[in-house]
Amino acid sequence: MIHDLAQDLRFALRTMRHQPGHTSVAILTLAVGIGASTAIFSLVNAIVLRPLPFRDPDRLVLVETRRVADNKRPFTIPDYVDYREQNRTLEGLAAYTRWSANLTGRGEPERLQGMRISANAFELLGVRAAVGRALRPEDDTPGREHVVLLSDAFWRRRFAADPGCVGQSLVLNDEVFTIAGVLPPDFISPVRDAEITIPLAPDTDPLRHVRTSVNFLRGIGRLRAGVPREQAEADLTRIQLQLARLYPDGDGAKIGLMLTPLAETIVGDFRVTLWTLLGAVGVLLLIACVNLANLALVRAAARRHEFAVRTAVGATGGRLVRQLVTESLVLAAFGGAAGVFLALWSVPLLLRLNPQGLPRTAEVAVDLPVLGFALALTLVAGVIFGLAPAWNAMRVDLHAELKEDGRGTSGGPRRDRARRLLVVGETALSVLLLIAAALLVQSFAGVSAVPPGFDAERVLTVRLSLPQARYPDRATLLRFHDALEARLASAPGVEAAGSVSILPLSGMLSAVDFTIDGREARVREVLNTSYRIADGGYFKAMGIPVLAGRAFDARDRDGTPAAALVSRSFAERFWPKASPIGARVHINDNEGPPRPIEIVGVVGDVKHEGLDAESKLMLYVAAAQLHPDQVAQYGGSQFWVVRTKADPASLSGAVRDAIAKVDPLAPAANLRPLAQYVETSVAPREFSMRLLVAFAVVALALAGMGLYGVIAHGVAQRRRELAIRVALGAQRGDLLRLVVGQAMRVSAIGVALGLVAAYFLTRLMASLLFGVSATDPPTFAAIAVLQMAVALMACWLPASRAAQADPLGAMR
Repeated sequence: MIHDLAQDLRFALRTMRHQPGHTSVAILTLAVGIGASTAIFSLVNAIVLRPLPFRDPDRLVLVETRRVADNKRPFTIPDYVDYREQNRTLEGLAAYTRWSANLTGRGEPERLQGMRISANAFELLGVRAAVGRALRPEDDTPGREHVVLLSDAFWRRRFAADPGCVGQSLVLNDEVFTIAGVLPPDFISPVRDAEITIPLAPDTDPLRHVRTSVNFLRGIGRLRAGVPREQAEADLTRIQLQLARLYPDGDGAKIGLMLTPLAETIVGDFRVTLWTLLGAVGVLLLIACVNLANLALVRAAARRHEFAVRTAVGATGGRLVRQLVTESLVLAAFGGAAGVFLALWSVPLLLRLNPQGLPRTAEVAVDLPVLGFALALTLVAGVIFGLAPAWNAMRVDLHAELKEDGRGTSGGPRRDRARRLLVVGETALSVLLLIAAALLVQSFAGVSAVPPGFDAERVLTVRLSLPQARYPDRATLLRFHDALEARLASAPGVEAAGSVSILPLSGMLSAVDFTIDGREARVREVLNTSYRIADGGYFKAMGIPVLAGRAFDARDRDGTPAAALVSRSFAERFWPKASPIGARVHINDNEGPPRPIEIVGVVGDVKHEGLDAESKLMLYVAAAQLHPDQVAQYGGSQFWVVRTKADPASLSGAVRDAIAKVDPLAPAANLRPLAQYVETSVAPREFSMRLLVAFAVVALALAGMGLYGVIAHGVAQRRRELAIRVALGAQRGDLLRLVVGQAMRVSAIGVALGLVAAYFLTRLMASLLFGVSATDPPTFAAIAVLQMAVALMACWLPASRAAQADPLGAMR
């Protein structure tokens, strides 16, 4: 047996060497299919399939509240303490929030994205520090909260991976923190891009007993062993309903809690995208295997006499099958090896192209599981394109093949049937991929054409964090604001400048509950709206139109009635037949009771969460009338927008200089054109669209090549028949119609099957589509026409050769 296998391997290698053209085409085709599949699987494996790097990750859940008007909302510190202490289904509950800080005292000031998290989180997650220690529950006690953890990336960037940094001090927001440790490189922070982490210290926070305080926390819980998520959700909802009865002012609008598996929240919408891409590249590999099977059938047809002779001298059908399967597996092995090298090259390229927000990219690699996947693909591919010729070899007719070889005939149409069926299959698969790609192209075009509600051209943005230690109240914040606004406005090339608490499409959200003055509403009917703090210059710099009333101006200062602007959708929903100007609403944006505020203007709707998302109801309050309880929020994170007369990048230096002259310790972070935020918002769609289009184009080319090969081989087999037809009077057009007609019938069957498959399978990618149905008839029709046009081009050349048949030469 081993001797036979060695003999088969030697024969396979000799055959490959004697047919370099066929071997090269097969290896290249397999390399593309296996390499692309392996590269995409490396993403799926690292991001979707691999368990989170936490202890028992399947028991971890994200905890958020449900509201009357919206879900997945944060909660307050008192809520968190009650959830933590009163629940009966969680092994532990930690809370976290975003936190930004200015790093000073180590060269140029730098703004860092950070996180505040309850110190029990790392025990709950089962995470140990790579260097030093992680946070411990005692770090949340009074006097112990001034410690900080560093992310692995920040540690390497600012400390050159020096373990000696543990115990050193960092000045963050003018406060001294001691470095306690460095988190492991695979740690996944619930706050994206967080570089530093400090304790939340919820029990010592001034808001600990303020039931009407701002909702800004989310939780991470660990289910008790054997407790289903639904039971824990019901348990926490029970607590929330009790709080709503006890504290209607602060908790009345919260109707329950939502528990979502932590892995789902980390992967998010990328799960469907990655599975779709893996399915698409799998279809591409299948088309490649079908093409190779067709090529193998052609080779097998040329070796019929060899099979007949070997059978005549005693070879069994099984022996011939083993030889052919060995040849295909050896060929597949070379293709698989080339595919792995292609994947090693393409994975870094994919990571450079990946959209912002793709999680766990640091874990993406061609590792052992991915290599195992590539090996499995190689074996499957080798078997797939080796079975067809092996099946033909088992059905060899010894007498007929030797007789036909002696007469020099071809063997008739029976042997073309398998090749035509394979062409039907790859045509159907090509149509499926093309339709999926076309739908994504239309979706991307539709999203890109959506007006964002502002003019992103020639606008430069910068983000600032002003520590509360130096800006403790509204007066100090406004002095900084007015000084910076004056310097920016007077800079050469600046048309307008303004500030806002959260920039559209920045990935940040903020909302408040409100009631409308004069309208009766029960506690459970408290309304909710997105909420921003802005100045008058913001709307001019962003190009957001004022549709009614006025924008913020000098009248909106301390001591005057609080003013607000609302978006058009806000006005149309609550005042559909009247003007909201002059109306009063009560907003809950502070730790006290809701405060009254007067609507002075209506502005255009803005896409804040994404171009493909609905425009949210929006309420803007004047920065000059900032509530004292919002000082920390507005000071800790504010965006400035500067409209320029030329390229915004050319004013980066001027903007930095203006900020440095007002406050040398305030670093300018995220200095970038506003257009980049728009591009980033559609980057995930562009990423999946580009890859799927590339796969579809390759599939279309492979299907065309497969059809060309079958028709060309069929014409070569039928040259005597075609010559006889010419001798009997057939015209060139008759032969063209004969050959082209047969080819187009095969293609039409494949197109029909592909349309049926696409009708059902494209529904699985409905969540990736925008503005187009998963079964859009024009798209289906256009792809059918495209595939038939390619089929016509593929068969035209061999048909033309058939029409020029020489009767005398063929008969000889």
